[in-house]
Amino acid sequence: MLRNILVKNGLSQRESEVAELITQGLSNKEIANRLFVTEKTIKFHLTNIYKKMYVKSRSKLIVWCMPHLKFIEMKANANQAVPGFTAGNTEEEATSSIIPAGRSTISDNNSN
Repeated sequence: MLRNILVKNGLSQRESEVAELITQGLSNKEIANRLFVTEKTIKFHLTNIYKKMYVKSRSKLIVWCMPHLKFIEMKANANQAVPGFTAGNTEEEATSSIIPAGRSTISDNNSN
């Protein structure tokens, strides 16, 4: 969980909770409402988070957190079929549905 990683990197439990909510796209006001504190308190936590994580902005914090986030959607989508290609298709079947691009086709452009 992201929160545990942030705590290991020096954030308090509350700061890590705020950082995690930021990565979910919540505004300061939304975070304050969810945590039952004032916006001023959230700004105070953000100041501490930025100092401890050596970042200067909300977006840099999110970029730092991205590799540590677990993308559940990716795991859920991993078992879905790729559109236009199913297991067992031959290469010929897979390339038979080439999309035209202008006056030529994509395969024509690749053969030059």
